[in-house]
Amino acid sequence: MTEINLPEIQTRFTRMMGCKYPIIAAPMFLVSNVALVAASSNAGGLGATPSLNWRTTEQFDAALTEIEQATSGAYGINLIVNKSNLRLDEDLAVIVKHKVPLVITSLGNPQSVIDAVHTYGGKVFCDVVDLKYALKVQEQGADGVIAVSAGAGGHAGPVSPLVLLPYLRDKLKIPIVAAGGIATGRQVLAALVLGADAVQIGTRFIATTEAAAGDDYKQAILSSEPSDIVMTSRISGTPAAVINTPYIQKVGLDLSPLEKFLRHHPLTSRLAKLARYTLGTKSLEGAAQKTTWKTVWSAGQGVGLIHDIQPAASVLHTLVKEYWEARSAV
Repeated sequence: MTEINLPEIQTRFTRMMGCKYPIIAAPMFLVSNVALVAASSNAGGLGATPSLNWRTTEQFDAALTEIEQATSGAYGINLIVNKSNLRLDEDLAVIVKHKVPLVITSLGNPQSVIDAVHTYGGKVFCDVVDLKYALKVQEQGADGVIAVSAGAGGHAGPVSPLVLLPYLRDKLKIPIVAAGGIATGRQVLAALVLGADAVQIGTRFIATTEAAAGDDYKQAILSSEPSDIVMTSRISGTPAAVINTPYIQKVGLDLSPLEKFLRHHPLTSRLAKLARYTLGTKSLEGAAQKTTWKTVWSAGQGVGLIHDIQPAASVLHTLVKEYWEARSAV
């Protein structure tokens, strides 16, 4: 069985999005780019990227044109939908203009995005970490959810995927995408068995030739173990999974008592949250593509299963090959 002739993996997700394999190359801040999105979609999966990876809405608009020229496959855009994203309305208008096939929402109320994307027949999947929010977005009209579990990079959820996936599957009518620690085809099979309709994989796609990550970042993915991943609130104010670099050890994992007070006081809450988000974003920007002593590298526990840097298409086809090998061995 060659990579070219790998059988499709059909699920509710692949039928909905028109792709061969139920694998999303996760939208990663500063790491996902046009090349990674296009390569993942061209290989039969679905590449995605945050709108905020471009400094202006005009640059984001131009990037969507580049993606559409580089692939005929479905692709996705991630939108932060809380008040920290001052470009939400402008970026959403660009998404509607380009009729982006899939929009993934994070950190807020997705109703305006769902309404806008449905005007042209696009699909909206919402990040969730628990049943309560999953039921809410289903009621709002979301087409699916990204079940972010323990082990994920970035804003990881607290619940094991062994519990979260079947728990959501028992309660929801819409498709579920598993996210958190997945880096092999065996895990893709396990996620589908547990009730997922697709998987979203981030950390494995950092270690690709297309990813807009510096060599130090990629090498850190290869050399890290699951125990090297820690949760810190000092990036966005919400706990996020990162590699435990000397800088992270120096600044600590929690917010200071003063910042906690300011975040919870009615008069200062919004400003304090925006300040932390801005500072954290600057730290990520500084570390993603160049060497800096302020090293903040987002990653999930799947680092222990990643041993090489490959083109994104090779990564995706390896995942599919491993999936079929694991399925035939059961």
